[in-house]
Amino acid sequence: MSESISLELTKDQKEILLKGLRFVRSSIMLDINDLPTNESEDERRANLRQVTELAEHVNRAPVMAH
Repeated sequence: MSESISLELTKDQKEILLKGLRFVRSSIMLDINDLPTNESEDERRANLRQVTELAEHVNRAPVMAH
């Protein structure tokens, strides 16, 4: 079971967070693996899936009036 937290973000904060998640996603995709294995590729896909799910969750979050 995963724990959850609740954050109130302004529109600008939400955009900064999403921009950071796009950077993280790009970093995972561009990571160079000299000897890729099935396990390392599975881990990469799992990490990308987690970042995508988090970005979708942030996108759905309401924006706090500022």
